[in-house]
Parts: sequence; C-alpha cells; structure tokens
Amino acid sequence: MASFFSTVKRIYLAIYNWAVFTGWIQVLIFAIKALNESGPAAVYDAVEKPLQLAQTAAILEIIHGLIGLVRSPVSATLPQIGSRLFVTWGILHSFPETRTHILVSSLVISWSLTEIIRYSFFGMKEALGFTPSWLLWLRYSTFLLLYPTGITSEVGLIYIALPYIKVTDNPIIKEFVFLFIFYPLWNSYQLCTNNLFCKSSSSPSFLAIQMHNFPLLI
Repeated sequence: MASFFSTVKRIYLAIYNWAVFTGWIQVLIFAIKALNESGPAAVYDAVEKPLQLAQTAAILEIIHGLIGLVRSPVSATLPQIGSRLFVTWGILHSFPETRTHILVSSLVISWSLTEIIRYSFFGMKEALGFTPSWLLWLRYSTFLLLYPTGITSEVGLIYIALPYIKVTDNPIIKEFVFLFIFYPLWNSYQLCTNNLFCKSSSSPSFLAIQMHNFPLLI
C-alpha cells in the first residue's frame, strides 16, 4: 500500500511540475515576443493570463507542504508564494498604472526563467528519479542573478503602486496591502540566511533586501 501511494504521489507531482513548467514556458515566449515586437509596455498584456494561471497554481505547493506530499516547510514556501501572488494580483492586476513599466519585463523574465529551471528540475526528479548535473548547476547557480533581479523588480513595482494604493477605493487592498509587503522581506531573510551569496553587505541581494524597508516608511 505504501509503495502504491508513493507511486501515485510521484506521478501526481511529475504531472504538476511539468504542467506548471509548460505555463512558464508560455509566459517567457510571450514576453520575449512582446519585447521584440512592441517593447516593454506591451509585455504585461501579452503574458497576463498565463502569468496569473502559472503563479496562482503555486498555491498547490503550500497544500503539498501541509499534507506532507513534499518536504518543503510551509514556513519557507508561504512567504515566497505569498509575495509573488501579492505582486501578481495585488499590484499588477489591481493597478493598471504599473503594467507598462519596464520593471514588469524584468520581473516576468526573472520569474519565468527561475520557474522553468525549478519545475523542470523537480519534474525530472519525480519522473525519472534523478536530475542531470547541468540542470542541478542551473538550479543553484542562476539564483545568483535571477533572485536579485526578480526581487528588485517586485519591490520596485510595489513602490510604484504606492500612490495608487493610497487613493484606491478597494477596501481589501487598502486594509491588507501593507501586510503583504512584509512577505518579500521575510522571504529575503529566509533565503539569505541559507545562501553565502547574500552574506556580503555589498552584494546586490543585500541592497535589494534593504529596499524592502523603504515602502514601509512611506
């Protein structure tokens, strides 16, 4: 029975990872095409639906952790997914004024590259029982570039949205928006306490983390 459950779990997780991988591939292709043909202002409109779907699908990862399907602690998964959902729905979806900014392009490309690598890594691990060394290298090396660009884009878009947040008529956004600003800050703290790259106060990641404090002071 345990063997049957283990097999079903691996099949489910393989399907989940490859399905979301496909979504992020679509996001990346649409983003590059929009950048090439129309420029940064057109990126959000090109990727809106697949971006929302792929990012929202990550909620299942919290459930996976809660019910024990994966070993990732919810305390680490929740802040990361929460911060991304906040930017996806609380910022980009709620405030159209932010959608044409060039930071949307850097955000979408950083997220999609990160997730394409991550989901293919876990997809191969679940489907085949191993991952090739080159994918393992990508998984733990591209972080050095994609994490700072991604998190800086998140913080920048939150900052850009602040004037609109202050005057919004949406009571949900008005009541909870500043609570969600803490998510990327906590996510940065957790990741950096486990990565030597972030130990240096002169690194781009450290500077990005410090930027998280700025919106909290406005």
